[in-house]
Amino acid sequence: MKVLVDADACPVKKIIVEEARRRGIPVTMLLDTSHELDDGYSTVITVDKGRDSADIRLVNLIEPGDVVVTQDYGVAAMSLGRGAKTLNQNGLIYSDKNMDRLLFERAIGQKIRRSGGKFGKNRRRERADDEAFIKAFRMLLDGGQGK
Repeated sequence: MKVLVDADACPVKKIIVEEARRRGIPVTMLLDTSHELDDGYSTVITVDKGRDSADIRLVNLIEPGDVVVTQDYGVAAMSLGRGAKTLNQNGLIYSDKNMDRLLFERAIGQKIRRSGGKFGKNRRRERADDEAFIKAFRMLLDGGQGK
């Protein structure tokens, strides 16, 4: 098992490293050339700034049983298809049971935005988000399957 992180905009990188290091689980952070990272533990893979470059590279590294952290529903869907346990930065564990709905909601949001409307709200990250992530991440690292 290893942890793969879509790291460009991931607010829980420090938590990921702490929990994985404690268990001796390797972490690979993937990001594009507009970001830098050196946490002293993770393997960092930097890809060109092309659209979806980090996403494609991440998916190609997945082996069954890996844990993937991403907020991108497309990456999450592909990760599930490759046998990874997958969650987002707020502790939402992606599964076959919720993926269709999430992808559908994303498609509706894109359609609304393309027509000039607004969809969803961006809210400030709270401590409860970190706590939910920690709980779900620990469960997946310790062998749980999620929902």
